[in-house]
Amino acid sequence: MRKNLTLLLFLGLVGCASMVSLSKATAPTRENLIKISIGMSKQEVINIMGTKTKEAYYHGGLDKWAFSTINNPYRSEIIQGKGKTLEVIYYVTDDKNNDGAISDDELTPLVFDEGKLIGWGWSFLQDNVQKYELRMR
Repeated sequence: MRKNLTLLLFLGLVGCASMVSLSKATAPTRENLIKISIGMSKQEVINIMGTKTKEAYYHGGLDKWAFSTINNPYRSEIIQGKGKTLEVIYYVTDDKNNDGAISDDELTPLVFDEGKLIGWGWSFLQDNVQKYELRMR
């Protein structure tokens, strides 16, 4: 009986050891933003930013903890307008609400034109949406 209890305790601790908080899970991705530069290929950027799935915990309210899965890149989309098509890849780079849900303000868009990085961030994306009259979802 004692061996079984020890084994269960050990397995529980090992399972928790791979879990990190949402803010710690997003920190490496945020730090990788300083390693990318304009003109890099999409593959170079993805190699730097990563393609990991992370399990993270967050405060679920009333002294409860909940778990969430973070996929990076989180999502991607093609946006088109008058004579211009851009690809946008969104990475989870922040944890503002600590609620397990990923909102747009917790994402950083990376913008590609013909497979090359032309910029990143919400301001950059919005400027290009207006400049090229692009249609977003």
